[in-house]
Amino acid sequence: MIYIAAAILVLLVLSAFFSGSETALTAASRPLMHQLEKGGNARARLINKLHNEKENLIGAILLGNNLVNILASALATSLLMTLFGEAGVAIATLGMTLLVLIFAEILPKTYAIRHANRAALRVGPIVNVVVILLLPFVKTINFIVRILLRLFGVKPASEGSEQAAQELRGAIELHTTNAEGEEKESGVMLRSVLDLADVQVGEIMTHRKGVLAINAEDPVESIITQVLDSPFSRLPMWKDEPDNIIAVVHAKALLREVREHSNITDELNELSIQDIAADPWFVPEYTPLLDQLQAFRERREHFAMVVDEYGSLQGIVTLEDVLEEIVGDISDETDISVPGVHVHPDGSMVVEGNVTIRDLNRQFDWELPDEEAATIAGLILHESRRIPDVGQSFRFFGFRFEILRRFHHQIKTVRIIPPAQDKS
Repeated sequence: MIYIAAAILVLLVLSAFFSGSETALTAASRPLMHQLEKGGNARARLINKLHNEKENLIGAILLGNNLVNILASALATSLLMTLFGEAGVAIATLGMTLLVLIFAEILPKTYAIRHANRAALRVGPIVNVVVILLLPFVKTINFIVRILLRLFGVKPASEGSEQAAQELRGAIELHTTNAEGEEKESGVMLRSVLDLADVQVGEIMTHRKGVLAINAEDPVESIITQVLDSPFSRLPMWKDEPDNIIAVVHAKALLREVREHSNITDELNELSIQDIAADPWFVPEYTPLLDQLQAFRERREHFAMVVDEYGSLQGIVTLEDVLEEIVGDISDETDISVPGVHVHPDGSMVVEGNVTIRDLNRQFDWELPDEEAATIAGLILHESRRIPDVGQSFRFFGFRFEILRRFHHQIKTVRIIPPAQDKS
């Protein structure tokens, strides 16, 4: 009897091991294990291997756990029937249920979930041996399970990149919901990186109305002056009409040529700006930002002209524009400060029509839709289905928009009253 009781105790310990190992290995942080593996941690490499073979891992643990639980219950029933007769069955059932539940399930799983990474690193090598030993039985069981699932019309689930992206978004939201300061900013940046494949170049470009360009037929001295007076390092050059871009002038290349001809006035006047300028690079306005960022890297260029499906110039996009979608506004000593948003003490704000919806959503944690329009003026035109007059106001998505200024058919300035401040 003592040997049977000792065997039951050993089996309960094994059951606790299997239960705790399952929880620890499934709850362990995959990013942390990946980082530890890169640092040369052999146990972390083993855990990542087990994660990649999750079907075999879970099958082996469940098989081992059920074997020891059933065997422990059978031995306990046999022992107690010897001592108490037929009543031993009920006693064994109740007693083993409590022992398994408390000591082989709740206790080890609670510990494992509180110390998942540490516990996973400890049990990983042992579990790996168990998986190898039970692999033939696990493969057979999995094969039978797949056949049964097909008989019931259940297809195996496939985890694609879209599901992985949604899981990553969920993890970011989970860790930044109540975050403040740098942690919140990091969450915004991570979400912006995931959005790069969904945002198009046309949504972030500088519209052609706001592009500073040079006429190729201007005198050389005038072009040099325009480049020096501009805060930008690259300027498009047009000929005959502003939409006909023929080159892109780089300020550094131009000034290098000016230095070489600085002592010879006649040669400076005969300097060919087009020979110095680079060929323009045209990209479709529907290009995803992720593709455009990769194209900037491959071509080692920072500046591109944006065209629509008919080949008409729509604006320009730069590498800085793409990076600002990730890290927010990047300002330097040459930037022109053009205030686009003025927040009033009452909570309302005056916004210029060309301010993008994405910038407003990012700055004020709004959720205005940006699928059909890129700017706040475009949103008003799309939702109102008209060109509004000055003084008109509209209510969309809980916000109130009041038209303050219009130039011809272009909305220049809007007052926005968020839902929390709208008392009307």
